[in-house]
Amino acid sequence: MASTTKTVTIHDRCCVAQPHSGEVAAEQSLPLTFFDMLWLHFHPIKRLLFYPSSCSASNFLETVVPSLKQSLSVALINYLPIAGNLIYPLESGMPEIRYVSGDSVSLTIAEASEDFDFNYLTGNQAREANEFYPFVPELPEPKIEPESGFRIIPLIAIQITLFPGTGICIGFTNHHVIGDASSIVGFIKAWSKVAKVGGQNDFLVKNDLIPIYDRSLIKDPSGHRANIFWNQMKLYPYGSPVSSFPNNKLRSTFILQKDEIQILKNLVLERKPGFVRLSSFTVITAYVWSCLVKSAKKSGENVDENEPEYFGFAVDARRRLEPPLPAAYFGNCLGFVVVESTHGILSGKDGFFIAAELVGDIISTKVNNNEELFREADEWLVKYGPLLTKRVMGVAGSPRFDMYDTDFGWGKPKKYEAVSIDGDGSMSLSKSGEFEGGLEIGLSLPVKKMDAFADIFYDGLKI
Repeated sequence: MASTTKTVTIHDRCCVAQPHSGEVAAEQSLPLTFFDMLWLHFHPIKRLLFYPSSCSASNFLETVVPSLKQSLSVALINYLPIAGNLIYPLESGMPEIRYVSGDSVSLTIAEASEDFDFNYLTGNQAREANEFYPFVPELPEPKIEPESGFRIIPLIAIQITLFPGTGICIGFTNHHVIGDASSIVGFIKAWSKVAKVGGQNDFLVKNDLIPIYDRSLIKDPSGHRANIFWNQMKLYPYGSPVSSFPNNKLRSTFILQKDEIQILKNLVLERKPGFVRLSSFTVITAYVWSCLVKSAKKSGENVDENEPEYFGFAVDARRRLEPPLPAAYFGNCLGFVVVESTHGILSGKDGFFIAAELVGDIISTKVNNNEELFREADEWLVKYGPLLTKRVMGVAGSPRFDMYDTDFGWGKPKKYEAVSIDGDGSMSLSKSGEFEGGLEIGLSLPVKKMDAFADIFYDGLKI
């Protein structure tokens, strides 16, 4: 934390399970597909939603918290695997996700001291990254069961924090193996909808919001990708990924409004009129990537001009499989693509246009070509794993994700923060909560690099 005077008081640590009833769900086991297996050793994913609220401490503890607990319990009726665990073999066997009766979600109820400034945390300006961690829940520690031969690893934790008289923050931490962003965001929104309508499960059923878990829907063309990935993963001892405090980092949000995105598209089309479909994703990621590369010199980094620069992103593969998966499929279903250039090229005056061409080409040749997207799937770990130690930028989120329609009954959030980007060099990307058609870009960078990036980003837009 940035200051020793800032504290968070923990009022309660509890576990929330599905409601007790005569029809208690039996054990539910989900094998890991090759899409899931990729994320066994990935760091936890951390998200925060901040809501303005004049709620008092007494109203929070006596009314808001019981309502959220009850609605979470109801939402779990359809999301039992989230309350379950990753069952990780100590010796032999394959990992799987397993729910047994009584499994639950870890929930922390907290209150921030008045030293925390809700408006500061929910702004777009550069803010100290450490300030956000008191509101991020930690996953419960894994348990080793020697008699069963498994390590039992919890999959999600939630924290609800009151800023008395100013706001409420709901924080989520999940193991990536349980599901990709599409799945976890779906769960968060399902919970919010149940909370808003008063804890009625039939609302999800009537509105066709029930997740689908059938792993047999994923057809593995080679028939052994899950085994290939598991054989590679089990060479490394399981270590519960820990996020260290980014003591020298700032978090900033950069907004591109609809007309600014169109200007970037027009600039690219003037230089590269051959683009058939130039997406907002292409120009935004290309612009951020090139600005980030250019900020190296200005922030004091000494990077050789021939040093490779990589940009990689995940692709929702549900509709790209054969046959396509239903949109409600819950789990991981992501393909991967990476483009490469050099530091000297991207930091030059045409860096943005070159980056846009690289991103546009990979989307055209691989993302929109199902056969090409999965052609090298067996080698994803071997090919892309080593890039994590290189100069690489990734993307957390998507222009399709709208976290600002997540309404628990208090209206839309004031701010969404993807805290995980503190540790993996990614930019976050989501729909803007302020501007129709606009997009939010989140970055977490060392102080000097953030200052340099911001100058280059805004100067480029002026030009």
